[in-house]
Amino acid sequence: MSSEESSSEFEPTRRTVIKAAAVVATAPALSGPGEAVAAVDGGPVRTSLKVNGVLHDQTLEPRVTLLDALRERIGLTGTKKGCDRGECGACTVLADGRRIKSCLTLAVMQEGREIITVEGLARGDRLHPVQAAFIENDGLQCGFCTPGQIMSAVACVDEGHTGSDEEIREWMSGNLCRCGCYPNIVASVRQAAKETR
Repeated sequence: MSSEESSSEFEPTRRTVIKAAAVVATAPALSGPGEAVAAVDGGPVRTSLKVNGVLHDQTLEPRVTLLDALRERIGLTGTKKGCDRGECGACTVLADGRRIKSCLTLAVMQEGREIITVEGLARGDRLHPVQAAFIENDGLQCGFCTPGQIMSAVACVDEGHTGSDEEIREWMSGNLCRCGCYPNIVASVRQAAKETR
């Protein structure tokens, strides 16, 4: 068989190119340091997620978002599914102290990171200063966006972006409140920043 004949036997289709690209793109996410990729065919993979200090071993499809893993697999429903496009911020959680929108990241990509959800902020009956400030300043109305607002506010305070109301508004701008509680949210962040200094 000539080289021309052998090269013409394999005609890549759109499907095989997309499958190959998906395998290459997810390979680093599916393998930890020194580990082999658990599943190159897109099937379920073993994933360990450390959420609020507790390790959760899961078998997930690589396409499962962190948001869906938290809500549907682990049972932590405080993180809300709003727009499911990363626009509203209702699904904000902390990953190694940095705020992320959990609807925009795959669960397998967060293996090895410390995930904190709104359920992980309080210490027993003692609320986190941001949670307490939201209650005192009436920083919520319907409450749907509140978990994401609180998680983003925790990061805003920890990052030191609370020098002025304008700075707080800028750094909280990725979280939308349909009820329009923005002045109270800013007051909550400002109070929590003072109390944690």
